Amino acid sequence: MSASHYTVSDVMTHTAVAIGRDAPYKEIVALLDQWKVSALPVLEGEGRVVGVVSEADLLPKEEFRLEEPRPDEFAEAAKAGALRAGELMSSPAVTVHPDATLAEAARIMATRKVKRLPVVNGIGMLEGVVSRSDLLKVFLRTDGEIEEEIRRSILGESAAPAGLDVSVREGVATLHGALLERSLVPLLARAVRAVEGVVDVRMDLGAHEDAV
Repeated sequence: MSASHYTVSDVMTHTAVAIGRDAPYKEIVALLDQWKVSALPVLEGEGRVVGVVSEADLLPKEEFRLEEPRPDEFAEAAKAGALRAGELMSSPAVTVHPDATLAEAARIMATRKVKRLPVVNGIGMLEGVVSRSDLLKVFLRTDGEIEEEIRRSILGESAAPAGLDVSVREGVATLHGALLERSLVPLLARAVRAVEGVVDVRMDLGAHEDAV
């Protein structure tokens, strides 16, 4: 039992605004404001990503305008005097490949505490940018689309138990029918939960009703 998985390339922004190493501070601030983004990839050569400048990289200039840094803040305060992207950027950039799953991209964002990831190919060339909001796009799928995929990719397989159907309301998928083999409940629930856009899974299995 399997469901199709969206990849980063399905939801990313393909036309991404980026800057070079020599981009000046005020231009970076203006671009962030103009494009309503929180970070910009820094490119060199034909488009290889060498770093990222985020709002966090720009804030030390204001943070340490009047205050002297504590000893544990010296590294951060060094960026207060930076004037160009090459000095401001965080490097190497935290990136993701276009064929990564949305779960993999979400895990990278969470562990590295970033809101946007440059999407790069095998040689580090920029192909787009994926943001937290992009990863949530799968939850915009209609209930009908989700139902159709569950019926086709899970209930429609030869190994699936006969007599089961599904209904989806507000992203919550409920399986209906009679299921004699209780051991299949976790397997079915896992397969349905893997369908992009599913918020939760419920079971309405007659005499063998289970809540998942």
